[in-house]
Amino acid sequence: MRGQTTRDRLTPVLGAFTLVLLLAGLWLSLTAPADVNQGLLVRLMFVHVPTAWLSYLAYGGTGLFGLLYLVTRQRRFDRLAMSSGEIGVLFTVATIVGGMLWAKPTWGTYWVWDARLTTTALSLVVYGAYLLVRGLIDDPERRARVSAVIGVVGTLYIPINYMAVEWWRGVHQTQTLKLLGGMNWGAAPVYGIALTVMTVAFTVLYLYLLRVRGILAARQERREEREFELPEAQVGGLSSTGARRG
Repeated sequence: MRGQTTRDRLTPVLGAFTLVLLLAGLWLSLTAPADVNQGLLVRLMFVHVPTAWLSYLAYGGTGLFGLLYLVTRQRRFDRLAMSSGEIGVLFTVATIVGGMLWAKPTWGTYWVWDARLTTTALSLVVYGAYLLVRGLIDDPERRARVSAVIGVVGTLYIPINYMAVEWWRGVHQTQTLKLLGGMNWGAAPVYGIALTVMTVAFTVLYLYLLRVRGILAARQERREEREFELPEAQVGGLSSTGARRG
């Protein structure tokens, strides 16, 4: 019990740090001045952009952990890849919902088949298939290999989705923070601090959720292994009894 408590000491620290950062970011976001054109709607940016960033981070983690599994064959990397994929799907849904709430008053509709929106929706298909494959394959090693390949290939979504607004111009605005061709901040400078704090908060939130989900996945894996070993032990015991009787 003492060793288990020591190993899990980081989880509550990450949780507390995440909560502090989120509260600070929300306070900065709610007290930010209204935009000249969008008014108070601009405050949706402080949640929508970090949510999209977290989905990128999670999908990147799925590919990275999957690659590490293929190289090392360590099951913990497979568990982390699965956990990261689940987090990515969750926050992609949150990104789409937040974007729809922002789109209705600005575009007049909740959804258009813009390149950015379409590729975001397609990511749910890709990573939904990733999770589906994991549920369909019983053999743990084969399941880990196949899903790792899907996770690595799926990371191509990140640059395609990020550059979609540049490659295929549509109604979606260009990147708030442009990283290529010289870093460029596309929003008013007054919003920079709030968005930075929220982005850092969501990054720490990802680490916290990844750790919690990874711990749960490890416990579930150990329980499944015990349940698998129990019938074998019972069969072995019956065979031994039969041999003694003979």
